[in-house]
Amino acid sequence: MFEETLTLQNKLGLHARPSARLAKTASLFRSTITITHEKHTVDAKSILGLMTMALPCGSVVKIAADGPDEKDAVQTIADLFRDRFGEDE
Repeated sequence: MFEETLTLQNKLGLHARPSARLAKTASLFRSTITITHEKHTVDAKSILGLMTMALPCGSVVKIAADGPDEKDAVQTIADLFRDRFGEDE
């Protein structure tokens, strides 16, 4: 298991576009990947699961992966968060 804690920096939070990008990226990996905010945990490969979290800007989340490519998965997803999913704000 490999984990990293990050802060969501997108001004609009985790809305449809970043949720889709996150799920698409997570689906590239064989590991099981989850996103946890407070007590709510979802499959990072599920767009609907991600959108039900309704994460606003500033939310602290834990990304966890378990599997053969867990470290690469977490690092790649962490890069998405740091890059604000390619959005300007």
